[in-house]
Amino acid sequence: MNLAGMVDKIKKHPDYHTAGMILCHNGVVRGTSRDGRTVSGLTISVDNRKLKQVIDTHKQTPGILEILVEIAENRHLAVGDDVMLLVVAGDIRETVIAVLKDTLNAIKTTVTSKTEFFL
Repeated sequence: MNLAGMVDKIKKHPDYHTAGMILCHNGVVRGTSRDGRTVSGLTISVDNRKLKQVIDTHKQTPGILEILVEIAENRHLAVGDDVMLLVVAGDIRETVIAVLKDTLNAIKTTVTSKTEFFL
């Protein structure tokens, strides 16, 4: 997973001159679950068909130039490891922030499932 490489890819997009913002999300494995239990790690499963649908849908938002996603799927991740990188580029701040939020929420609720391991 390479956030800098994802940003570089966007900067090479033929329509990059239309972008006013690149916004990045870097999700990591937390040391505690939402209910407060101590986590030793997790694994992530991805429905790649749904992921493509989510990205394709949100890329149609007027003003959005590109959406790139990398997910560390099907391997054991330890506390502190990167889980997901999401990069959204677009014209103005309001559009890019909203699309990153909507894309992230769609991925978390419809695309991925996680299995947490506890101490």
